[in-house]
Amino acid sequence: MSSPPRNSLMNVVSMKGGNGEHSYATNSGHQKTVFSKAQTMVVENMRETLVNFAFPECIKVAELGCSSGQNTFMAMSEIVKTIITLYQEKYRCPPEIDCCLNDLPMNDFNMTFKWASSFQEKLKMDYNGRCFVSGVPGSFYSRVFPRKSLHFVHSACSIHWLSKVPEGIEDNKKNVYIRSPCPLNVSKGYLDQFQKDFTLFLKVRSEEVMPNGRMVLTFKGRNTSDPLYRESCHYWSLLTDSLLDLVSEGVVKESEVDSFNLPFYDAGEEEVREVVKNEGSFEINKIETHEHLVPYKDSGEADDETCRLKFGEMMANRKRSITEPMLVAHFGDAIIDRLFKKYAHNAAQYYIVSRGCNKTTINFVVSLTRK
Repeated sequence: MSSPPRNSLMNVVSMKGGNGEHSYATNSGHQKTVFSKAQTMVVENMRETLVNFAFPECIKVAELGCSSGQNTFMAMSEIVKTIITLYQEKYRCPPEIDCCLNDLPMNDFNMTFKWASSFQEKLKMDYNGRCFVSGVPGSFYSRVFPRKSLHFVHSACSIHWLSKVPEGIEDNKKNVYIRSPCPLNVSKGYLDQFQKDFTLFLKVRSEEVMPNGRMVLTFKGRNTSDPLYRESCHYWSLLTDSLLDLVSEGVVKESEVDSFNLPFYDAGEEEVREVVKNEGSFEINKIETHEHLVPYKDSGEADDETCRLKFGEMMANRKRSITEPMLVAHFGDAIIDRLFKKYAHNAAQYYIVSRGCNKTTINFVVSLTRK
């Protein structure tokens, strides 16, 4: 199958819609765990935002990269509960709350809004709150809201997706992402694209967020300065290995794998700080680093073949739910089932070998204030 232009991949950097076995809605348990660790910072920043704005009668909050399914309203529920609770503590009438859910146009907003009515009903029943939910399709690397209209912005598990695959990384053979020993120019190309994208993200948000407004951003990161060390992104290495398995079986051409790279970047903390400082519109209040252990079972049960296979299938479904649209755009849909069967097998084998090695993924939670 002919490959789409690199930049056109941005049209399919959306999670797999619906509520089927391989959908994002069904396979986003990890994202729920990520938010549970970031929740305290989100609540603290929302409370401080309300104080900064002297408890306005109407509050506008935005969720960037909302995706689809029940998780969409998990963060928004906590934000809205925090707003109403603090107003009650101060003996003030609850404000009207404008909740704006943003994602790319290809996002499954239909699935998202199936949960909206239950979210609003629960809010009214439990907190007597008044909340207006709207969908805002568009890339968060562009303006998507009116000037100085937002009090608070939240984004989880989204900023690590780039606006496009970096230019000049044609030397990244037999890899879908950075992996040692790939050429250094590959990691530099990814860093350059992250710097451009995150700078642009901050610039357009600076036009939309009111002075003293807050943002809390949670995204994949890494805790080493080594540009080629990506052990916390082992799941992309497993995807590479699974694709190469299909190459060895004659199902996929090696040239097709060589021309496919993920529009993803796990930044280091200093790289994040540098972009925020150089762009200049926001001040960092705090950065937290959260480690998430790879959830293989560390007991005798882990030696059971059925347990291993179930674990591999779980990991394959998770990655399929976030990459299938991109993979289909490049390789076609005929290979997808076979590819993720390979992934499930490779994941099961990898984590058997890795038992006791404390494999982790890293997330940063960044709190920023608009200057």
